[in-house]
Amino acid sequence: MKIINVAGARPNFIKIAPLIAEMEKYQHIQQVLVHTGQHYDENLSKIFFDDLAIPRPDINMGIGSGAVTREQQIEQISQHFSDILKAEKPDLVLVVGDVNSTIACASAAKEQGIKVAHVESGLRSFDLTMPEELNRIATDKISDFLYVTEVSGMENLKEGGMGDRAHLVGNVMIDSLVKMLEKSKRHSSTLSSLHLEPGMYLVSTFHRPGNVDEKSTLQHLISAISIMTSHFPLVMPLHPRTKHSLERLGLLAELEAIPGLNIVDPMGYLDFINLVSQSAGVVTDSGGIQEETSYLKVPCVTMRPNTERPVTIDQGTNVLIGSDLVQLKANLASIQEGSFKQGHDIPLWDGKASSRIIEHLRQQLS
Repeated sequence: MKIINVAGARPNFIKIAPLIAEMEKYQHIQQVLVHTGQHYDENLSKIFFDDLAIPRPDINMGIGSGAVTREQQIEQISQHFSDILKAEKPDLVLVVGDVNSTIACASAAKEQGIKVAHVESGLRSFDLTMPEELNRIATDKISDFLYVTEVSGMENLKEGGMGDRAHLVGNVMIDSLVKMLEKSKRHSSTLSSLHLEPGMYLVSTFHRPGNVDEKSTLQHLISAISIMTSHFPLVMPLHPRTKHSLERLGLLAELEAIPGLNIVDPMGYLDFINLVSQSAGVVTDSGGIQEETSYLKVPCVTMRPNTERPVTIDQGTNVLIGSDLVQLKANLASIQEGSFKQGHDIPLWDGKASSRIIEHLRQQLS
């Protein structure tokens, strides 16, 4: 049985790592790891591979993000991946998440009659201005096996007439977190190198177009960061997209001048989860970080008007505030006071999602 595993962006590698490890247990599964290169940074990619114990990709398409539209990038990836499929002739293509590579490779596989498994299916923000939402919907529609992280995803797929293909298995991103958390505390020197005390600092990451692409929203974000640093020292790993916008719009110096803000380069996985797990809280617009903080029971304030991961609000430690700076101040105060809401364990987020997925695929494809 030959399976092509597809990854295109750094969060994909966190999700695909436990699946690769699970497949390695079975001699009859032949794996091919394809990196589309949608997000590619040689140094950071190598750190991620090493941190997550992922083999180097068998094939790197080297697409790059470049100055292309979403549609152009999807077409580029799909065309290139079609050639790979003709050469490799897999029994299954496994895609994860919601990036352009996900839908591009899923659609190329379906055009050649190859089965597709989509890991992290059914999530919906109901915001069609988000490219990730378009990718999620389209990938779910054409996939043969839909593996779901939370109950809301099952409900969404049933409403869309896809319930017969859907399987609630848990969260592979949490599989990686469960496996790597203790290692991160042993091997990461992030806190000492940044002179941080556990529980006495915030972490912040932003990369969504709605927060960083326009001057007015970016200035609003800088105001939010000033509020954060008035409550706690703040560590901000600066996403390449955000850095580019700050430079393009002439706002980087204003951000760098904020007292109490420590801007750092994007981190490897072990360093980042160590930083988050020992923080007082996180302010972000990331989807994956909403899940990681909920598992870790770390307060998370999400500066978005919606989330595709509602279980992090209903049962986890996440709150949505949109762009409301009054709510930001109130939530930061509750973190300081120790009165921020307590999260609960989320069903099936137990480190075993990847084993459930591979066991199901073995049964279906044997």
